Amino acid sequence: MSYFFLLLVHLLAAIFFIGTVFFEVLMLSPLARPVSRPSMREFEYALGRRARRIMPWVLFLLYGAGLSLAWQHRALFEVGGARAWIRGVKITLALSVFGHFLSVMVVSRRKTMTARCSRSIHLSAFANVLLIVVLAKALFYLRLWSWGFILWHCCFVRVWLWN
Repeated sequence: MSYFFLLLVHLLAAIFFIGTVFFEVLMLSPLARPVSRPSMREFEYALGRRARRIMPWVLFLLYGAGLSLAWQHRALFEVGGARAWIRGVKITLALSVFGHFLSVMVVSRRKTMTARCSRSIHLSAFANVLLIVVLAKALFYLRLWSWGFILWHCCFVRVWLWN
């Protein structure tokens, strides 16, 4: 598969997954107080049922494309440096998020999910995906900075050589 296609699939699946986590933590949780308990349970049940149908496919695309992208950048890990370190942290956080997803699936199947357990898992996954987004932007910034530095350096050397 082409790199652009893999990057696009990974980005769209990440937007879908992170958007869902953000919605559950920042929008749905605060609604628990003003909405009646039976209405909230019915809504959470319908949302959970829909998420259990869609999320495995989203995660399959997200992690499949992510593994393919990591494989294409495997030489970077041998070189080391800031980019390799940031990508390694992102992969570790992504594995942690996958572990959160698996724990939700196991606890849900056992019917032992409590509100406190759900909240702690969602908050932890929220923190992890937030860090992944920040690190992804840091990688982008490092790339721009390094190219900007290279361009600045070339222009400076060119001006210096001409004078």
